[in-house]
Amino acid sequence: MADRDVVIVTGASSGIGRATAVYLARQGYDVGLTYGLNAEGGEETARRIRAEGRRAELVQMHLDDPANIGHALQGLIGRLGTVSAFVNNAGTLAFAPFTELSLDEWRRVIDVNLTGSFIAGQVIARHMIEKSVAGRIVNVSSVHEAIPLLSGAAYCTSKAGVGMLTKCMAIDLAQHGIRVNAIGPGETATPMIGVAEGDDIMGRHRPETPLGRPGKPAEMAEAVAYLLSPNAGFTTGTTLFVDGGLTLMAAIGNQKTIMKSMGEGS
Repeated sequence: MADRDVVIVTGASSGIGRATAVYLARQGYDVGLTYGLNAEGGEETARRIRAEGRRAELVQMHLDDPANIGHALQGLIGRLGTVSAFVNNAGTLAFAPFTELSLDEWRRVIDVNLTGSFIAGQVIARHMIEKSVAGRIVNVSSVHEAIPLLSGAAYCTSKAGVGMLTKCMAIDLAQHGIRVNAIGPGETATPMIGVAEGDDIMGRHRPETPLGRPGKPAEMAEAVAYLLSPNAGFTTGTTLFVDGGLTLMAAIGNQKTIMKSMGEGS
């Protein structure tokens, strides 16, 4: 890594975004941060990065406002200089039964999770091309880009879009030496799902997941760091699922039912 590798991490006021930003600072990055509404959380993330001896610059960004996305990211670029890595993390979570999901809510989730990721990625990719940087981009998708949730039409569709956006970005940007990948977290213990930072999650048993527990934000950060690193230099256009094996379980419930019925019939 160069002495002044610079990364921008969106949605860095808590959860996966904060864990990733601090982890990358420990790896030697200077870090640009965005936050949505939680200014105090953003400032705390910046404080932790500076405590690691790295530079942190912070700006508010509204993913539902295309003009603001460009303004915020260009502001960070202006303050930090050439950006070589980008973590497209910011997003939202919403649930409603399909027949009760309003068009406004559908549009809000798609606009934030998918269109916001597209616009932010485009701003950063154009910058990398202009500066002739062999950059790395990681989009934070979800295990639910591949498997659905009850009442999750808007959220799951937005994340499926992020997965395909990642592939299309990777194809178009490869000629410029830019790699694009995604991580697909499973259930992760973050404030978005009501888990406070520092809560002990090891006792939260998840029998439907092979590893039996939720993931930790730090584990997602490590996956992001790998995809940004030279160790993933031949990897582009893929989603790395970091889910404790959740995606393996689709047929298991049905298999258990079949095996139980066969046992009862014998």
